[in-house]
Order: sequence, then C-alpha cells, then structure tokens
Amino acid sequence: MTRDDVAVLANPSAGRGRLRGLLPEVMNRLGGCGRPVRMLTAGSSKEAEKSCHRAVAEGVSTLVAVGGDGTVHQALQAVAGRAVEFGVVPAGTGNDFAAGTGVPMDPLSATDAIAAALRTRRHHRVDLARMTGTDGEVRWFGAVLAAGFDAIVNERANRMRWPRGPRRYDLAIALEMARLRPRVYALEIDGADRGFEGVLVAVGNCESYGGGLRILPGADPTDGLLDVLVAAPFGRLTLARLKPRLRRGTHVTDARVTTYRARQVRIHADDIIGYADGERIGPLPLEVSCVPGAVRLLR
Repeated sequence: MTRDDVAVLANPSAGRGRLRGLLPEVMNRLGGCGRPVRMLTAGSSKEAEKSCHRAVAEGVSTLVAVGGDGTVHQALQAVAGRAVEFGVVPAGTGNDFAAGTGVPMDPLSATDAIAAALRTRRHHRVDLARMTGTDGEVRWFGAVLAAGFDAIVNERANRMRWPRGPRRYDLAIALEMARLRPRVYALEIDGADRGFEGVLVAVGNCESYGGGLRILPGADPTDGLLDVLVAAPFGRLTLARLKPRLRRGTHVTDARVTTYRARQVRIHADDIIGYADGERIGPLPLEVSCVPGAVRLLR
C-alpha cells in the first residue's frame, strides 16, 4: 500500500445484511476521490482489527469503517492518536459514534462526504476515550462505556445461544431484571472520590449507545472531556420505565441520577464486565481518560 491509499474495513453482516447490496456503490463512490481504494479482508473481529493495524503500519493515509459501532471500534484501535484520516459509513444496527460526531446517517451520503473531504484534504479533530485495564492493555472507544445493568445484560446475552436476534437481548433483560441488585462502585473523577452504590454507570465521549439511547445527553466529542452518569438504586418497575426516557435523554432529571464531566475516570466494581461501543472490553477496574483530537474524522 502507498501513502495515498484508502483502506476500507467493511462488515458484510452489518445492519442485518443490508450492507451487502450497498458495498459495491460505497466502493465506487470512494473511488471518486482520486486515490487507490482497497478492501481489507478479515474473517473475524480479531482479524479485522489486525488488518486495520497492518494497513496503518504499511502507511495508508486513510481508513474507512463501513458498518456499525463494532466495526468502528475495531478500526479506531488502529487510527487513534495517529496521523491517519478516518471515515465512517454508518450501516449497522447501532451507529452511535457516527450520530454523535455529525456523520451523515445515510450510508451513501456519508460516503460522498468522505470522498469530498479526501479531495479537498480536510478533516475534523474528534476526541476519543482511552482505557487501560489491570493487565495494562490500552483500548480506545468512541461512543460510550457501559459498566452497570446494561453491561450485565450484554454479558448475559453474549452467553446465550437461543433465541437469535433482538429477542435474545429482550430475554437477557428479563432474566437480569429478576436478579437486579445494586452494586458498590469505587469511582474516582479527576482524583476526587465519588464512590457510590447503584445500578447504572456510563462513561461517554458521545451521548448515545444501543442505537440511539441518549444515556449522556449533551456529551460533546470535541470538548476534551468525558461525560459520566451514575444512578442510585432503582426498583425493577422504575428501571423498566427508564428506557423510553433514555430515548429522549430526560432520565437525567431524576433525583437518583448524577452526572459529571471529567478528564479522567477510574471505576471498579466486583463481577462487572465493561462494554464499550457495544463490544466486550473485560472486567473492571478500568481507567478511562479523554484524549482530545485523537482521531482525524472525515465528514
């Protein structure tokens, strides 16, 4: 690959398969930028991430992620903090990073915007969140880290083999709702002790997760800060009624919900697996910091 090459990472199953019909036109329109455009090959998430790292190491100027937040998450690991331009074509069931950073939500409009930005050589600096676990491994995320009830549900759903599709997640919610209990969290916000007992925790660079749930309304991925939300213990009925409010972002008016803005967050609770951009990260504790302008976004 040469310095002007554009590498494309695509998830053919994104958006429940609708990307397959779009991908040829996406590649054709990207080709209009006047640079060589190449598809990266990968048979799994791990291979996809390795392909992105390899492309960047070989010197590509641009990496484009075509898919949902999971595909974006894989690509971000290779471009974060590097002088590589990054484009997002939102084509998944969840496109929260794209929505939070002003990317056009129509896949072909987003493709055209990337091609135009490449022709004029312009990009926008966008913040990312940098995570470090107990093993010292560094991971990056663009949207939201979940470390409360929502993360517990994700972990349960990932262990289930039946049913398939959205019903599996619904069943996981029902099963975990029956086991709902508050957790004791050690939480440090910019060095200040904010430990609490509760059921919801989110640390975000953008405002939404889960395909438009505005868990952190008003979060700005260009302000150099992370947004943090914690919720004191809720009953099962109250938690079940919370989802419609998450769509509107009005849950933050509840007296049991507390929000912060911070440059650095340390978080720990026993038996919690963190999920960022919808991807499994690993067990708490995690240290999260905002890295201003960590990615050069094309839009």
